[in-house]
Amino acid sequence: MTIAIGSDHGGFKLKEEIKKYLLKDNVEIKDFGTNSEESCDYADFAYPVALEVAKNNFDRGILVCGSGVGVTITANRVKGIRAVNAYNEDIAKQSREHGDCNVLCLGGRYLSFNQAKKIIDVWLNTPFSNDERHVRRIKKIDQ
Repeated sequence: MTIAIGSDHGGFKLKEEIKKYLLKDNVEIKDFGTNSEESCDYADFAYPVALEVAKNNFDRGILVCGSGVGVTITANRVKGIRAVNAYNEDIAKQSREHGDCNVLCLGGRYLSFNQAKKIIDVWLNTPFSNDERHVRRIKKIDQ
């Protein structure tokens, strides 16, 4: 699996922990930044990640900002992206089963690494249900 990952300053620390965790599982990662806790704009990192996932250059994307909200809004502006701000495992699971979400967004100031790790594990390992009603709904979004 290939994952594009990015964060702003508010998500930098959590992003760095996530990278180490995923690399242990032999996940291929490309980090789109930021590279420090110096103040920056989340859109500068969220948009390139979302664009690369939409182009199918990566299987999925993970974005982290302070709350997870800014990166979610930005990613969802890219056609073909279904980003979720998952704050627990249930939301992560449903986002994959029902929405086939391809970008996971997390709040670096609200989630511990252990919480984020559980959310990521569920999100990465939950397949899309392919249930007719969910396929129909995703097609409507794409139109």
